[in-house]
Amino acid sequence: MTDLRQPTAECLAFAQALIRCRSVTPAEGGALAFLQSVLEPAGFACHRLTMREPGTADVENLYARLGTGSPHLCFAGHTDVVPPGEEASWSHPPFAAEVADGMLYGRGAVDMKGAIACFLAAAVDYLRSHGGLKRGSLSFLVTGDEESVAINGTPKLLAWLKARGERLDACIVGEPTSSNAVGDEVKIGRRGYVNALLVVHGKQGHSAYAERAENPIPKLARIVDRLSTTPIDRGTPHFQPSSLQATIVSVPNTATNVIPGSARANFNIRYNDLHTRAGIEAWVRRECEKAAAEVGARFTLAFEGSGEVFLTEPGPLVEMMRAAVEAVTGRAPALTTNGGTSDARFIKDLCPVVEAGLVNATAHQVDERVPLADLATLAAIYRRFLEGYFA
Repeated sequence: MTDLRQPTAECLAFAQALIRCRSVTPAEGGALAFLQSVLEPAGFACHRLTMREPGTADVENLYARLGTGSPHLCFAGHTDVVPPGEEASWSHPPFAAEVADGMLYGRGAVDMKGAIACFLAAAVDYLRSHGGLKRGSLSFLVTGDEESVAINGTPKLLAWLKARGERLDACIVGEPTSSNAVGDEVKIGRRGYVNALLVVHGKQGHSAYAERAENPIPKLARIVDRLSTTPIDRGTPHFQPSSLQATIVSVPNTATNVIPGSARANFNIRYNDLHTRAGIEAWVRRECEKAAAEVGARFTLAFEGSGEVFLTEPGPLVEMMRAAVEAVTGRAPALTTNGGTSDARFIKDLCPVVEAGLVNATAHQVDERVPLADLATLAAIYRRFLEGYFA
């Protein structure tokens, strides 16, 4: 970007307008309406889509496209945010979008209204500088339930696109992927994840007559220890080792003199590209069976959650983002796959996808905030990327 001043001013204004929308999942809060108010005058055809699923809240989404040809670059993000918590604990009101000491405060400043504002500013400046889009297509795919169950957002938007015969050639997801400085990391994949519920069955009884009961707690502890201390793998060239973490241990009991009839543990498993969902489930079951045989435990095991592992192999898209980051910041980003999951796990089935966004240090925290300088840097990276992509 030859002149950062105007796009930076626009970026801040866009970010403030988005943060001031109280779009806590699944509320739209005016955020999508604001995006539409900017995109339509810039020539984008906007579609506001409310997706529904029995047993879940309705979710409003936005798809906006400029152009009809290839290559088609899509920017994907979400305007929904997590609740602010105790608002009195914030230094600045969470939906006021106040600027103080070079920082923009507000829920969603980092995750991820700030990145949406940066890409919006970069796109508007690119179109203004070039007199419009001379080739290909540019689109925004913005959902309202990424922070929740992700049922009525990106998956259904992608199905809607497929039914219309629309194709994406590349996608940028604006999740806060940076660690210490904007652009120091670019995500080219994510580990898969699955949740497991293990229930060890015993026999309830009086703790003074333990011989008449069967205490499931020590047996559960042995199985939890085995699962937690047995390595799944050593990692791969692009992924860190797979990880199984016990997250909840509980018994249906509030009395101190009663041996419970069952005990349960919840696990969250993050797995790399050595595994599939089915393979990880089989590994967990085998380890449970081994430990259960040693202690004579009876158990049941159930799995839930969705998120297959994926990797965008380094190639033209990844190199173009790496070049944009290096041109703006002077450093080459690390290509990583760590962290949690994102809607990129759905998009990867349609096209290559990379994630590049702000520093994630204050995401979901009280006093979530972003330095104004970081907004300028990310807007410049996106702007540089657009130049390269549509060259």
